[in-house]
Amino acid sequence: MRFSQEREGGVLILRLEGQLMGGGEAEEVRDLLLSSIDQGTSRILLDMGEVSWVNSSGLGILIAGHLAARQRGGTMKLMNVGSRIDSILNVTRLSTIFEVYETEEEARRSLQGSNA
Repeated sequence: MRFSQEREGGVLILRLEGQLMGGGEAEEVRDLLLSSIDQGTSRILLDMGEVSWVNSSGLGILIAGHLAARQRGGTMKLMNVGSRIDSILNVTRLSTIFEVYETEEEARRSLQGSNA
C-alpha cells in the first residue's frame, strides 16, 4: 500500500495504490485520516483508482474514517473505484454507506456548496 496526499481548498485528497489491508502503510493511512479529521479537515476524497484489493482490515480503515468524519460533521467520499473494489463494497453492503463517484470531477462537484 502506497499513498499520497493533497490538500486543496479545505479538501484532503488521499490517493491510494496497491492493496488496502492491515500492516504499517495501511495503518499510516488510518492514522492520517483520523488525525486530519481531529485537526478539523471535514471533507475527504479517497482516490481508489489504483487499489487492487481490500480485505476486512482495509474495510475497517475506510469505515473508521467515514465514522470519524461523520461524527465531526464532515464527509468522506470514494472516487475512481474499480469493478473489483465496487464488488466488495456491494457484497458487504458498504455501498449503501459510502458515497462513491466514478470520477474525481464528480466527487469534487459533490462537495460544492457543502459546509461539511
